[in-house]
Amino acid sequence: MSGAPVRVLLLGPVPYAEALRVQERCVAAARAARGPVPAAGARAGGGGPAALRGDSAVPAESVVLSEPAHPVYTWGLRGAPDAAAAAALRATGAGLVAARRGGHITFHGPGQLLAFPVLDLRRRRLPLRGYVAGLEALVLRLCRRLGLGAARALPPPFTGVWMGDSKLCAIGVHCGNHITSHGLALNCCTDLTWFDHIVPCGLEGKGVTSLSHELGRHITVEHVLEPFLDSFQEVFDCTLDFSGD
Repeated sequence: MSGAPVRVLLLGPVPYAEALRVQERCVAAARAARGPVPAAGARAGGGGPAALRGDSAVPAESVVLSEPAHPVYTWGLRGAPDAAAAAALRATGAGLVAARRGGHITFHGPGQLLAFPVLDLRRRRLPLRGYVAGLEALVLRLCRRLGLGAARALPPPFTGVWMGDSKLCAIGVHCGNHITSHGLALNCCTDLTWFDHIVPCGLEGKGVTSLSHELGRHITVEHVLEPFLDSFQEVFDCTLDFSGD
């Protein structure tokens, strides 16, 4: 898969539900474009570009990047909030959305970069845990590019990227038929008070932080897009295609 193209979809500030819809279209396209998987030991280029992409013009893999336009709480496969908790969260003015990803409840909102990579792990011969480690590695590279060398990943069962006991970037993924969806949420200049209403990611005694808080200056989502994509390209050994509709 060395140098395989990945289509980049830059949505900008959009409702969380719209980013999910775009992601689902990308997942459907990746499944439809999947061709025969090369045999073990075969050269990556042996099937030609079309065999890697599924289509000679449109890359089969994608990464959807967005900034939530409105505050929303989402929960993963480990359970929804009960009725009382849901009512309390709605009272804050935020939306509530169930998401098909791993993990507990978390918050998404303005000032946060959402990245939904749609990658074919079978074609990449990459295990799911290795993929999650790759997401952590790319955020760590991004942090180093911004001068935040103290950021770190923790051993399992913890996921994400941390500054001390505070989570900077949350990771929650889904993988169906070896195609990934969902991904990561990186706090850039997020209003962290929204996290006060929940136990983020179900981790008692842990906090949340942002790039702006840690670096002492205002870091927007737009500011991190270029270093994020540079890091993505390095970690997942791909070329980026910005021609997608």
